Amino acid sequence: MRDAIFTTFLEHAREDAAHLNASSDLARVLPIDPQHYVLHYRCRGLVRDGSGPPRVHEDFGVGLYFPASYLRLEQPPGLVVQWLGPAEIFHPNIRSGFVCIGPIAPGEGLIDLAFRLFEVISYHRCSPNDALNPEAAQWARNHRDLLPLDRRPLLRPGTRRAGGDR
Repeated sequence: MRDAIFTTFLEHAREDAAHLNASSDLARVLPIDPQHYVLHYRCRGLVRDGSGPPRVHEDFGVGLYFPASYLRLEQPPGLVVQWLGPAEIFHPNIRSGFVCIGPIAPGEGLIDLAFRLFEVISYHRCSPNDALNPEAAQWARNHRDLLPLDRRPLLRPGTRRAGGDR
């Protein structure tokens, strides 16, 4: 049984998902149930097939899970965020189902997580010195002039960023 505060948080997450869907051309959020979501991004990131060079790709999926302890404890990113695809993602902070977006504060909202993930996928955020994928980290260090890969805003211009002000 969920407590009332967590239930309210989950209701806000569903509202934030609807807001993001109405306000973005680059992201879609699919609620699976009150605690699980799939985020689908249509922004520029990189994939790498085999040993070939990385290439631009624009179709990425991430899963979000809000566990019952989400409002009380800092969560390990691997519990809350899961890389869904493509498997060939080429990024210093993504590998084998894991996405390193840094610490997740208790109660961090869906909108904030969606922005952080967008920033990682599009290389606005990357940590080439503490990498899950050393080859992608070296590529990022060598190609700083190309970054970020997608300069479009996640939200359409003039759209208010909901969720972060609760």
